[in-house]
Amino acid sequence: REPKAVTARGRRLACCSYGALKAWLPILSWLPRYRLTWLKMDLIAGVTVGLTVVPQALAYAEVAGLPVQYGLYSAFVGGFVYCVFGTSKDVTLGPTAIMSLLCSYYVDRDPVFAVLLTFLCGVIQTSMAILRLGFLLDFISYPVIKGFTSAAAITIGFGQLKNLLGLQNISQQFFLQVYDTFLLYDRTWSLFGPAVRNALVVICATCLSYSFEVYGHHLFTITGQTSAGLPPFQAPPFSETTPNGTVISFNEIVLVSGQSASLVTPIQNDYRIDGNQELFAIGLTNIMGSFVSAYPVTGSFGRTAVNSQTGVCTPAGGVVTSVIVLLSLAFLMPVFYYIPKASLAAVIICAVTPMFDYRVIAKLWRVKKPDLLPFLATFLLSFWQVQYGIVAGVVVSLGMLLYDVARPQLKVRDHGVLVVELDSGLRFPAMQYLSQMLFSKALTASSHRSVVLDCCHVSGVDYTVVDELRDLLRQFQQRGEVLIFTGLSNSVLEVLLEAELPGLKHVESVEAALQAVSGTPSYN
Repeated sequence: REPKAVTARGRRLACCSYGALKAWLPILSWLPRYRLTWLKMDLIAGVTVGLTVVPQALAYAEVAGLPVQYGLYSAFVGGFVYCVFGTSKDVTLGPTAIMSLLCSYYVDRDPVFAVLLTFLCGVIQTSMAILRLGFLLDFISYPVIKGFTSAAAITIGFGQLKNLLGLQNISQQFFLQVYDTFLLYDRTWSLFGPAVRNALVVICATCLSYSFEVYGHHLFTITGQTSAGLPPFQAPPFSETTPNGTVISFNEIVLVSGQSASLVTPIQNDYRIDGNQELFAIGLTNIMGSFVSAYPVTGSFGRTAVNSQTGVCTPAGGVVTSVIVLLSLAFLMPVFYYIPKASLAAVIICAVTPMFDYRVIAKLWRVKKPDLLPFLATFLLSFWQVQYGIVAGVVVSLGMLLYDVARPQLKVRDHGVLVVELDSGLRFPAMQYLSQMLFSKALTASSHRSVVLDCCHVSGVDYTVVDELRDLLRQFQQRGEVLIFTGLSNSVLEVLLEAELPGLKHVESVEAALQAVSGTPSYN
């Protein structure tokens, strides 16, 4: 028999290994205890989301500038992958309006570019997850997300007016799009009146369109020819041959797709859980999706809400949704030929309308007025190019964050001895600011004064801070004054003691420090 210690150690190792496996395969945490009562709810939710995602996927492919079947190609992989690797029962992966808009700027209506973009996004996302870089997404602040989604909603919604009104040759850039839409609409109003009716017949659009097509009346701009059946399972294309025989190499495609992949990768919706595991699930979905001609996907906030409201119990509901998409691909593609583009435009407009949140401006104004800066930077620049808006918003947010680090709030009280309280941590960008303040208030005044520095909010220091504190203590000693620290944590105090700062004095409270300066030896 094995010794008990060896057996216990083996059990601990097995438990640790199983725990690590469950972290990467969350399905192991719910599948062994799956109950039959959950199956009914998962079926209902899966069917409901499936009936939602099919028309949305067709419509979002239009936004991405791709044939409509590519929307369905992108809609079924996520359900299978997320069921195994996802951390939430509610989240559904698939094409979204915002992701489709971003892709449209780079794929240039070329499915080869779209599929390779999917592969590159997946590689970047899974790499970030494995390297535990999901925290980088936390630097995309709420004002940036709201500014971006609001501008995207307007851009996407307005971009669908051409399909509602039957207009052709509309520019892709937003401001030119506005000009072209009103210019062409003014010219065709009297000549193409039937197109205006498209918005009124969205509910029964396909049946009505089919009826007219059968009798040879082409009143509607329809989706047209689609590829029937399931997509072939094949490696993503790493080169392309154009109709005129020109070969576009992998390096040339990456020069375009690689830049877009770096911008498309961080775009998530408002629903956030475990950043690293979600990145891994989405990245793996995109890698697998590139083998079935999908374009990049992410979590859909709207369909996730539907999934939750219908009472889904486990991620298995996503499998049901994926099966419905596959059945649509297998049997319904000939029917999609007759769908009027106006009806798809209506689906898109209805989907993106809730994304425009005008109330957020008042909320930001009440909570913190400077947060309007990244919101407005993102919102306004997104009308020029969406990706520029995102970058501008993140840069402004980081600038504000760094300013707060470099210029911490200081509470100064005068008790004959100057008491300075740091409202936040102390890092190297703030040391020059703190030193200048102490010199101006205590050392260069007409009468020198001692200072009590309240560091109860300081959780850590770096080498620059320690070096600057050494110089400050020396300056106070030369002028016959003292600089006393209070409220230092044990870890920070240990670092300062190991640095052997000259004249370092620390007491537990401000009151004890004031007594120490007055002559009572109460500090340690």
